Amino acid sequence: MVCSSERQNTGLRRFHPMRALFCTALIVAVGCSGQHTNQISRPAPFVATSIARVGSIGPAEQLAGIVTPYQNVAIQSMLTEPADEVDVQEGEHVRSGQILTRLNTADLQASLQSDLATAQSDRAGTTHTVFQGSLSIEQGVEALRSAQSSLRQAQANLTRDSTDLTRDRKLVAEGYISQQQVDQQIALVQDDEQALKSAVAGLASAQANVQANGTLTSNGLQTTSVQQAQATERVALAQAQQVRVQIAKATIVSPIDGIVVNRNLNPGEYPGTRQLFTLQQVDPIYVILHASGEQIAPLRNGANVIVVSSDLRRKHFPGTIVGVLNQIAPGSTDFQVKVLLRNPNGELRPGMAVSAEIALPVIHGVRVPVTAFIDDNHNALMSVDDTSTVKTLAVTEVGDDGKTAVVTGLASGQRVVNNGQVAVGDGEKVSVR
Repeated sequence: MVCSSERQNTGLRRFHPMRALFCTALIVAVGCSGQHTNQISRPAPFVATSIARVGSIGPAEQLAGIVTPYQNVAIQSMLTEPADEVDVQEGEHVRSGQILTRLNTADLQASLQSDLATAQSDRAGTTHTVFQGSLSIEQGVEALRSAQSSLRQAQANLTRDSTDLTRDRKLVAEGYISQQQVDQQIALVQDDEQALKSAVAGLASAQANVQANGTLTSNGLQTTSVQQAQATERVALAQAQQVRVQIAKATIVSPIDGIVVNRNLNPGEYPGTRQLFTLQQVDPIYVILHASGEQIAPLRNGANVIVVSSDLRRKHFPGTIVGVLNQIAPGSTDFQVKVLLRNPNGELRPGMAVSAEIALPVIHGVRVPVTAFIDDNHNALMSVDDTSTVKTLAVTEVGDDGKTAVVTGLASGQRVVNNGQVAVGDGEKVSVR
C-alpha cells in the first residue's frame, strides 16, 4: 500500500529499484503471515474416560448416632428398714446376683417368728378338729346301728303281740279267757305300735346325722370343719411366707452385669421412695442412629453395620440392626435405627457420638464412576462417542457405594467422562485417555 500511494503521489517521478524490492518483500511477508494464522488450530482437550460395564456394587448408608446402654436399671425398695451396709461404689462393675446393700431385718424376723407360732397353733387346731370329726362320725355310725336294732326289736314285739291278740280273741269267744285279758293284750299291741313309730323316727334321725357328718375326705359337717381349720393354718403360713419375702428383699442384689452409675444410699439411712442405685448394662450395647424416611426405607433387621467412634481414634465395631423404629415424634421426619454390638472391654460408653456404615442389598446394573455425574442430583453425565464428541446423557442413579454408581439410561460399553466437572460441553471434540 505504501508503494502504491507513493507511486500515485510522485506521478512522473523516476522508478527506484531498491524501493520496489522492499515493497515486494513486505507484501509477500504480510500474505504469508495471514496464511500461517489460518492453518494453526487449538488441540482437542484431553479427558479421562472409562467404559460403562454391567456389574454389581455393595452400597452402604452413612448415618450418625449416639451410644446408649443395653439396659438402664433403676433400683428402689418398698421396705421401711434402714440400711445395715452398702457394698458398692459408683463406677464399679457388678455381676448379676451381686449384693448391693443389706437392710436391717430385726423387726421382720420377729414378725416371722410370730406368724410361725400362729401357724403351729393352727396346725394343732386342725389336728384336734380331725380327731373330733372322726369321733363324731364314729358315734353317728354307732347311733345308726343302735336305731336299726331298736327298729328291728320294735317290729318283732309288734308282730308277737299282734299274734297273741288274735289268739286271745278266739279264746275269749270260746270262753277260755276273760275279756280283761284281751283288753290288756290290745293295750300291749298299741304300745308296740308306738314303740315302732319311735324306732322309725330314731333311725331316720341317726341316718340324717351320719349323712350330715359325712367323712373326713368328702362333703359333710366334719369335712368342712377340718377344711376351715386347714384354711386358718394356711393363712398363718402365708403370712409367714410374706414376711420371708420381705426379709429376702432386704438383701438387694444386682439384676444384671453392669456398672453402678449412681448410688444414693448410705449405711443407717432409710430407703424411702427414692431411687437407690442406677445400673447400666454395656455389653452388649446399643447404638441409636438417626435417619430420614428415605434413608431407612431400604434398611432391614439383621443388616450388618460398622460403627466408627471418633472418640476412640476411629476404631471400628461390627454390629447388627435389631430395630428400624418409627418417627420419634408424630409429624417429624426423624427416625431411629437400633444397632446391637458387643462391647466386651467397655470401650464404648453411653453418650459417645458415633457414625455408622450400614451395608445395603447388592445392586446389579451398568456401573459408572460416581465422579462422572455433572449435577448434585446424579441425573446426568457426559458420554464420548466414536468420533470423540461429547454428549450429555440423562440417567437415573439406582445406588452407589461411594466410588461406583449403578445407573439406568446408559448402555453397557458406552464411554463416559470420569470427571463430570471438567470444562467440556456438548458437541465438543476431546482427546480421550
